[in-house]
Amino acid sequence: MSDSEADSDVDEKNLPSREECEERCQMFAQVTGTDTALAMFFLQDREWNVETALNAYFAETGVEPVGSGQSTIVGTNTHSRTQTVRAGPEGPDPEPHRIRLLSWNLDGLDPGSIKSRMQAVCDIINKEKPHVVFLQEVTPLTLPILEDGCGMYQVIPGGDNHYFTAVMLRVGHVQFEDAVVTPFPTSKMLRNIITIKCCVKGISFQVMTSHLESTAAHSDERKRQLVRAFEAMKHADPDRTVIFGGDTNLRDKEVAQVGGIPEDIYDIWEMTGQRPEAKFTWDMRRNDNHEYPGYKSFLRLDRLYIRHCKPRSKVTPVYFELAGLSRLPSHKFPSDHWGLLAHFDINGVSKPTCASV
Repeated sequence: MSDSEADSDVDEKNLPSREECEERCQMFAQVTGTDTALAMFFLQDREWNVETALNAYFAETGVEPVGSGQSTIVGTNTHSRTQTVRAGPEGPDPEPHRIRLLSWNLDGLDPGSIKSRMQAVCDIINKEKPHVVFLQEVTPLTLPILEDGCGMYQVIPGGDNHYFTAVMLRVGHVQFEDAVVTPFPTSKMLRNIITIKCCVKGISFQVMTSHLESTAAHSDERKRQLVRAFEAMKHADPDRTVIFGGDTNLRDKEVAQVGGIPEDIYDIWEMTGQRPEAKFTWDMRRNDNHEYPGYKSFLRLDRLYIRHCKPRSKVTPVYFELAGLSRLPSHKFPSDHWGLLAHFDINGVSKPTCASV
């Protein structure tokens, strides 16, 4: 969800229904391991916004993620449930020159139409066939839906409780090497960064995703996390193309306040022409999954960055678009965020930098 908050109180007529309130209390209790009475206490004062209430709970109680401050090396089975990956022959690659990456905050903390929304996400992934998928706001409830619905993908979660990020790699097209989950040591919201080394069509990549600290009150922490991500990009192996992105919750002024984007790191939306129709990923003018009376914010909260390998990268971003723009039969969108779908071209025929799958 967005870290945007309404300036005015929510009128009673705009409150969720009793059933929706109960669902949100149960979701809060499940994520925090508490009870619905405490959930109601936090939710009532925060306009029944689950993410805002969770962020307040973690900040006030000082609950810290497991392994806080330590990097954890993970494999692809970091949770108790075993995923069955359905990898079958797909025939010749119709686009041997093309690589695609999707990033999406799934709003998994909103229980409304959760199963149909996650199935819609799976349908979009299976249709677009991105080679790498960055996901934010995955929960223990939504993870198995994604695994079952995207059987052609290897799912690497960045956690197994509360809410977390995950990366999906397309089986038969992407070779997984290793993954490390590194918590942000001063985060109050259990935020971390997943770093994965992999090979896509013979090209070495390091892909990284995160859900940076939310809300205006935590701008300083968010900027610290952004700097850590940029530093990790700069110091990655020079022979790897590095892509970082996700729900960054950033404002342009915050990027400027940390000194701007470092040399040799580029904003992919800017590189592909800065199309205005692909700019705002949290856009309450178009997406009404969550409504606040008299408040229609539109922000570029979700971003993607690239650092080319040396010598110059063998891939070039060529197109950037939004995903998840169609309503479901429930009249909801798949998420309150639009997804980001970036297209890259492989530059010519070059010697592979890693073993092909």
